[in-house]
Amino acid sequence: MSALHHLSVAEAGRLIGARKLSPVELVAAMLDRIEAVDGRLNSYVLVLAERAMRAARAAEAEIMAGGWRGPLHGIPFGIKDNYHVAGLPTTGGSRLMQGGAPEAETATIVARLEQAGAILMGKLNTWEYGTGDGQVYHDLPYPVARNPWDLARFTGGSSTGAGASVAGGTALFALGSDTGGSIRLPAAACGLQGLKPTFGRNSRAACLPNCWSLDHTGALTWTVEDQAIVLGATAGHDHRDPSSATAPVGDYRKGLHEGVRGLVIGIVRDLGDDLDPAMREALAEAGAQLAEAGAILREVALPAPLATYQAVAWTINWAESFSIHEQDFLARRALMGRALRTKMTAGFCVRAVDYLAALRERRRLALATDALVRSVDALLLPGAFHVAPSLREPGTVPAFTRDTACSVFNLTGHPALSLCTGFDAGGLPLNAQIVGRYFDEATVLRVAQAYEAATPWRARKPDLAPHAPEPTMPDSTPPSVTPEQLADAERYATRYGLSALSRAEVAELAALLDRTAAAGLAIPRQSSKEDEPAHVFRVPLR
Repeated sequence: MSALHHLSVAEAGRLIGARKLSPVELVAAMLDRIEAVDGRLNSYVLVLAERAMRAARAAEAEIMAGGWRGPLHGIPFGIKDNYHVAGLPTTGGSRLMQGGAPEAETATIVARLEQAGAILMGKLNTWEYGTGDGQVYHDLPYPVARNPWDLARFTGGSSTGAGASVAGGTALFALGSDTGGSIRLPAAACGLQGLKPTFGRNSRAACLPNCWSLDHTGALTWTVEDQAIVLGATAGHDHRDPSSATAPVGDYRKGLHEGVRGLVIGIVRDLGDDLDPAMREALAEAGAQLAEAGAILREVALPAPLATYQAVAWTINWAESFSIHEQDFLARRALMGRALRTKMTAGFCVRAVDYLAALRERRRLALATDALVRSVDALLLPGAFHVAPSLREPGTVPAFTRDTACSVFNLTGHPALSLCTGFDAGGLPLNAQIVGRYFDEATVLRVAQAYEAATPWRARKPDLAPHAPEPTMPDSTPPSVTPEQLADAERYATRYGLSALSRAEVAELAALLDRTAAAGLAIPRQSSKEDEPAHVFRVPLR
């Protein structure tokens, strides 16, 4: 048997259900693991040792009395610190929320997991408010989470602690959130399986928003079966979430092992030249593996260039995120980390006409992409284009977030899973995405399970080094702009209430005015005046 901290959810659940493993023993082992390694991993910002042990003792007593609730009963998990839990603080990884009052409510999917018997171990590290500009500046209240495969490397963002915890054995599974890849990118960097379900499949109630129309909640796990178990507990309609879907929830473990014989899988290979050669090779090998298992592979292409999806996603994300944090940005931006400040500055620059153009183009992209997805049983395509970047080479870090095909499916809302597809020559995890039809997570998981069962990657575990090397700080030189651009930026800031900017901040604003304008102008305009945006006001309200 694996060390307890490296058990999968399914393995631990079977042992607990058979009374061969006590939840008390398992939680104690996890706390020992946290104590031993989290000083290097930085996966947690808050460990709930006493609370977890109380829950473990209660679970043990309930199970011994014949009240086993199912495969999550007694299973320890962690949550990104943007999920609210009644009686606990939420910091969102930000100075702006330090010392806040305990929350009055618990996020729906956290409550559902606890109702299934899972045991909350604590709150996990995150980018500030789960967002940023892609760079890591090491200026937040908590040290950045480290990648268990190489402690000099980043975990991917924004669910940084979620990736570190599951790969590093400080949680058996973890909840993250995904606006442009923030579940799938840490899964890719840390060698995990990370699922962004269909938009509306999981509730977002009592989870700090990043971007209302792109946010998804979901889990990072070690195995595909673990994903099926967790999704079975979290999925379903929630009246507290206006975007929650009413589609029925099935048994995601049923049919999980039926294989892929006869399934048509569309493989998307051509997404530009940025894909690492090792990723390209692993994608081809994954396709060949599925074909050998009986799947029918079909070469397909996305209906629009990746750059179009990205320009639309960036514009929506910048605008909606800024609308959430506008008051803090105007009044207390000095407390924000640089990555969040930069993104908020970009949002400060977005024109309403570009935001609405992005929403209109989103509808067209979603319809065209859905036609592609419905033409096959599932898609196989790249996720993150690069392996986990080194924190000692900060120039490589933003590209890990930028060069991906993840945001495509935040725009369209299709279920998308980041699948570990092996390791490169340096021992760093590789990945691909499996994408399915709306609310057909079952097929996504079935395809992923067929690949996972035929490959040896789940037997390989990271071996943490005794020390984490210090990172190299990113270049903080202000961008080069003309005096005319500086003057335009100062006038813009004054007009819209942004005062007391340093010269560096004015230079950044000037550069971002150009960048956001370019992104907005890159969005195609609809020829018909009747084409409405992707989300509009509807009555009756739910």
